[in-house]
Amino acid sequence: MLIRESLEQWEKDYLSPYAMLSVNSQGRLRPEPQCDIRPVFQRDRDRIIHSKSFRRLKDKTQVFLSPEGDHYRTRLTHTLEVSQTARTIAKALRLNEDLVEAIALGHDLGHTPFGHAGERALNKICPFGFEHNVQSVRTVDLLEKDGQGLNLTIEVRDGILNHQMKCTPMTMEGKIVRLSDKIAYIHHDMDDAIRAGILTEADVPGEISEVIGDTCTKRLDHFIHDIVSNCQGKDDICMSPQVAETMKKMREFMFEHVYTNPVAKGEESKAVMMIEILYEYYLNHKDQLPAENLHMCELGEPIEKVVCDYIAGMTDHYAVARFEDIYVPSSWQMV
Repeated sequence: MLIRESLEQWEKDYLSPYAMLSVNSQGRLRPEPQCDIRPVFQRDRDRIIHSKSFRRLKDKTQVFLSPEGDHYRTRLTHTLEVSQTARTIAKALRLNEDLVEAIALGHDLGHTPFGHAGERALNKICPFGFEHNVQSVRTVDLLEKDGQGLNLTIEVRDGILNHQMKCTPMTMEGKIVRLSDKIAYIHHDMDDAIRAGILTEADVPGEISEVIGDTCTKRLDHFIHDIVSNCQGKDDICMSPQVAETMKKMREFMFEHVYTNPVAKGEESKAVMMIEILYEYYLNHKDQLPAENLHMCELGEPIEKVVCDYIAGMTDHYAVARFEDIYVPSSWQMV
């Protein structure tokens, strides 16, 4: 028996009846031979980790734009925290950990520089609109490997596309990532806000801390335990009503005190301006696009989408560098 087949048999013997087994995958967009060692979802996880778009996440904003300090989250560390939370829940519920990890590691591959400010800017100016979850699927389907894509499984692609709370993934594993993403960003954004001095623990309303804890660590632990205990033997992933309501209150508190806070978000208008100006520039200077993006035009992709592809793939620093190269005279730049 091949190693892959023995691992697939282990899944059949051990995992929950609600788990998505590797052997039951609906397959890939393009059929290809199986690996003799790795089941399909483990293989997808490996492809994502080795992709260029995954490496670029290390220099993309999560919430705080260009913070002074080494301990604030980036889009990459956010992704890793989503993955860890999701894997913990999946293991406890005997669901497919490889599938959960692949979805979690790939869910933000299409995210823009400068966080959601960049996403809003592209969505406003591109006639096709822009949503980072859709762009993440476009990245793994079309943009990676010089237009070949990663050829991921249907289940991983579905989980990436439907990781936002307004969506419904087809698998239990996708539902875990969807909720883990929300838990992770609320948890670590509050932690970063406290580190930045924007909040203190004393600012957190008692109606929140009394239910889920009075430290970031306690809150994360409570969320995970609540999901695991609430979903044992069920074919859905959700929190208990009380904790779900508290999560909602915590999110509202964060929007009021952090996500719209001028100290935390004051530089975003500059980032939006840069994105808009770069978009218009490359729309009118198609010849300045990299060869791989020009190749997308040759394949019939609209120039507006191709320009969005290029800008969305930029890191924060690269976007600033391109803006300076185009619009700031070299004699004015700091040496």
